[in-house]
Amino acid sequence: MAERLEAEMMEPQQFEIRPARVEDVPVILQLIRDLATYERAPNDVTTTEEQLIDVLFAERPAAEVLLAFEGESPIGFAVYFYNFSTWLGRPGLYLEDLFVKPEKRGKGYGRALLVELAKIARDQRCGRMEWAVLDWNEPAIKFYRALGAKRMDEWTVFRLTRDGIANLADSADTAATTERVEHD
Repeated sequence: MAERLEAEMMEPQQFEIRPARVEDVPVILQLIRDLATYERAPNDVTTTEEQLIDVLFAERPAAEVLLAFEGESPIGFAVYFYNFSTWLGRPGLYLEDLFVKPEKRGKGYGRALLVELAKIARDQRCGRMEWAVLDWNEPAIKFYRALGAKRMDEWTVFRLTRDGIANLADSADTAATTERVEHD
């Protein structure tokens, strides 16, 4: 019943989900900017079309993108990549970003993107799908819980940014140099 209602909600607008192509990069970048605006960080996007081409359409892409269209209009996207669970001995699908334009929400498009991702995860024999959500985004949290997703309260996300990565990487060089000097 719920699937039929959702299908009826999407039918009149010719809804389509498809993998992104290189010619879609301007659309992807705009959706990234739209997501950043929604997440209250519009000035934090520094990526360029050239960077997206390099990482999304290289011989070994860093991530993949599904685009959602209503008719000819792009209305959302999902950016994902594969990680690995040592405990399960299987790959996992990590959803980096899921975004549907606010004015297009409530029509089942977000769920349809997640269903498509679940099919990909199933077909790739993934042991799990994971993603993070901002703690203030109550509509998204309710949506994910309604789908059966479990909140991982016992986990805390850590991040190193570019400077932190460089500092940590350089610390190994500094430590090796210090060790050599102390032994000489």
